[in-house]
Amino acid sequence: MAPRQLVTYPNPVLRARARDVAEVDAWVRGLAGEMLRIMREEDGVGLAAPQVGESVRMFVTAAQEDESAPERVYINPVIVSFEGALEASEEGCLSLPGIRGTIRRPPRIAVRATGLDGEAFTLLSSGLLARCWQHEIDHLDGILIIDRMSAIDRLASRKPLRQLESAAAER
Repeated sequence: MAPRQLVTYPNPVLRARARDVAEVDAWVRGLAGEMLRIMREEDGVGLAAPQVGESVRMFVTAAQEDESAPERVYINPVIVSFEGALEASEEGCLSLPGIRGTIRRPPRIAVRATGLDGEAFTLLSSGLLARCWQHEIDHLDGILIIDRMSAIDRLASRKPLRQLESAAAER
């Protein structure tokens, strides 16, 4: 099987609600390894399975620079709580190269998921990691940053989005 590659907009897998992972098996572990590899190669902070063409509820995150969190795999993640007033911050997305926009998200969240060992875990975080979790869970629901941007940022993104659409049509 050929190595997986990063999927970019407007690939339809990015707009589909991903299905639950039934069990942590060799296929899931292999997918996790490929996702971690691609995330590292692309210098990402997170990557969802739809971004590598697999419509399953799974994402990975990079180790945090401050060493507060290791590289991790999240299977069937769910946000279980959030705290604080929405905060605006600029986000980009590996599947939307060249597009950035201001996104408003809760600053502190708790997420529950299953790890590669098959064990459930719950984590609480704020800052970049909390924002990353929300961004990746959006991917699992078929939601992209362009759906959460302000009208001004969406307008500014029209030309790069058309370029991505044209490039996809030529393939």
